[in-house]
Amino acid sequence: MHKTAYIFIQVTTIIAAYLLSTSMTNALPSVSVPTSQRAQKAIDSVTPHLKRELNKLGLKLGSPIFIRIFKQSSELELWIQSNEQSYKLFKRYPICTFSGKLGPKEKEGDRQSPEGFYFVKPNQLNPWSRFHLSFNLGYPNQYERQLQRTGSALMVHGNCVSIGCYAMTDKLIEEIYTLANVALASGQPYFRVHAFPFKLTEENLARYKKHRWYNFWLNLQEGYQWFETHKTPPNVTVKNNRYSFSHSN
Repeated sequence: MHKTAYIFIQVTTIIAAYLLSTSMTNALPSVSVPTSQRAQKAIDSVTPHLKRELNKLGLKLGSPIFIRIFKQSSELELWIQSNEQSYKLFKRYPICTFSGKLGPKEKEGDRQSPEGFYFVKPNQLNPWSRFHLSFNLGYPNQYERQLQRTGSALMVHGNCVSIGCYAMTDKLIEEIYTLANVALASGQPYFRVHAFPFKLTEENLARYKKHRWYNFWLNLQEGYQWFETHKTPPNVTVKNNRYSFSHSN
């Protein structure tokens, strides 16, 4: 082989290898989770305890999470993805307080905590919150925007006070926030939060047949039952002013 041709092949190979490595690096997700001294102190404090509790259940810190909220029983359930890809209940946390009554939020200032299907991206975490630590639910979602519902800054946070949010004690929000923070930092693009008036079993829902929000809750029940059946949260879309459910990607 001519020396010039040999050098050309070597240079071409090096350039191709560089371009391939660059494209692979650019393909990796760049996850930026906001942080603060307060948030990092809380994370460092609760991490050893969380790891021990997770290990007992065969779960890992950093695995994807899923949250369900139930107003009537004032509970926040935190589920974590297991090695089998389905989600396993880690803990039920008592909600310190929420505002309003059973039913969705409709407008700014109605002091009503939302009900529906939400997802939380890294930029929705607030490590500088006035209420210790928080994350924004993303209200109004697509369904609520189609109905021209208004409101903003609907959170899950600490400090045990609420004017439309779901408020936890500071101790409990530190655990919840840590699990969310580490899951997002580990590559989960967002986590889902499903907020319900109560556990939407047939028996429970039958008590509210004459309630103003009965038909709305029937729609929410489809999403509730999906998770009960599959133990993986559904993909949620909106069609004809209704929530629609399918397998998540």
